[in-house]
Amino acid sequence: QVQFVESGGGLVQPGGSLRLSCTASGSIFAILVMGWYRQAPGKQRELVALITSGGSTNYAEDVKGRFTISRDSAKNTIALQMNGLKPEDTAVYYCKAILDTRRGPEDYWGQGTQVTVSS
Repeated sequence: QVQFVESGGGLVQPGGSLRLSCTASGSIFAILVMGWYRQAPGKQRELVALITSGGSTNYAEDVKGRFTISRDSAKNTIALQMNGLKPEDTAVYYCKAILDTRRGPEDYWGQGTQVTVSS
């Protein structure tokens, strides 16, 4: 079993900042990739940012230059610093981890945290 603790969501005005955090715990042999996805009402879930075990990062085009993903591998924790938030960033943000298991790579998802950008 793998559990996630996500935190940092909330309500912020346009132009403001939030920092999301996600910690994975449980039966973890190795984490291959961790990242953040988001889903707005009526839309599909989409990638926001991810970071690999080697430290490589990937960002959605519309968050480049505004969001920064970081990790603390020793604590199985990632953070997403979100600056210059826009109303279109409003969504439920989900933490995802791809774990290395005996069955091969497996996806695990957190429960999500709401981010609302509104004046």
